Amino acid sequence: MRMISLTLCVALLGAGALLVGSEPRDAKEIELELPQHAVAVLVPTRGHQARGVIEFTQTPRGVRIAGTIRGLTPGKHGFHIHEFGDLRSADGTAAGDHFNPGGARHGAPGHEQHHYGDFGNIEADDEGIANVILQADWMKLHFVVGRALVVHAEADDLESQPSGDSGPRAGIGVIGIARPREAREAAAGETRQPARRE
Repeated sequence: MRMISLTLCVALLGAGALLVGSEPRDAKEIELELPQHAVAVLVPTRGHQARGVIEFTQTPRGVRIAGTIRGLTPGKHGFHIHEFGDLRSADGTAAGDHFNPGGARHGAPGHEQHHYGDFGNIEADDEGIANVILQADWMKLHFVVGRALVVHAEADDLESQPSGDSGPRAGIGVIGIARPREAREAAAGETRQPARRE
């Protein structure tokens, strides 16, 4: 019994040494590429029905934002990136204010002054569906990953400070690093493969 315990201890110590030896000696040795694709899955806040999927793609010109949001009231809705990817409040307020690291005034994306996270408005049709296609030339994707994307219940007037008077937050999602399209398509193809009989 004592011999078995001793052998087991030696084996465990050896395995531990191998694991420690396999770790990088210095975190500086690790090189990660900046994210090129991100996705936000919007869910409704309390009392609302807004939900959808918005994809972000880094381009040479900035960031392309595209997707579809359903469950909105017809008309315009404020659309912004907020400071924190914190969804712990039912009304979305844990996400903080508009993402505004430069301390700019709130405004339309084309204005000289606007928050880094200001996208202006998106517009929902009579069925409450908004198809989103935007180009944020000022944006770098890695600055917004981990923050919240918010669609508001009302239109952004693009003037009122500090946030355009666009009403409560109707839908919210965290902007997360997305699996690259090629990998998603490959995974989907593998899933569709019929099971082979042995």
